[in-house]
Amino acid sequence: MFVQIIEGKARDAEGLKRQGDRWAEEVGPGAVGFLGVTSGVTADGRAITIARFESEEAAKANAARPEQSAWWSEMAKYYDGEPTFTESSDVEQFLAGGSNDAGFVQIMKSRGVDRARMAKLDKAFEKFASLRPDLIGGTRVWTGPDSLLEANYFTSEADARANESKEMPEEVQALMAEFGDMTHNTEFLDLSDPMLR
Repeated sequence: MFVQIIEGKARDAEGLKRQGDRWAEEVGPGAVGFLGVTSGVTADGRAITIARFESEEAAKANAARPEQSAWWSEMAKYYDGEPTFTESSDVEQFLAGGSNDAGFVQIMKSRGVDRARMAKLDKAFEKFASLRPDLIGGTRVWTGPDSLLEANYFTSEADARANESKEMPEEVQALMAEFGDMTHNTEFLDLSDPMLR
């Protein structure tokens, strides 16, 4: 899998959404190797899009299409300034991965992460997955040796908030504390109205 992440400040959140819908209807059907997209705007106006393709070659072929270029020239008008692009084929998915059924998506951008330690924690958390029925799945994109962007998909924001405040078994609390220590340098972006395709 190859992922392209687009981040910027929204000039017009509704315009971004309309243009995203337009892509799905007019441009998307001809995008070879396209797997899906998650996008949205946070309450403070930060726009983020995570587009997934089968391969880097498929993503480049899509970018080279005239209809894609024409669509993007319109899309760019809805950003305040130039958005940034980050690409990676170093992608991991857990549980059901991304889901169009999610009502809420929380994105974590972390730096200074010990990858081997993260893998051990992932394994330890697996046996407790049933304690968080609100978590459908997630996609983790490594953007550098110790930096990542992770999108977690929840049934709803209300479910996520209720379950994150629930008291957990001591073993889970210890794992969460270790996870928090490792990801202390993390920025959270909440998409309360995610666009999922």
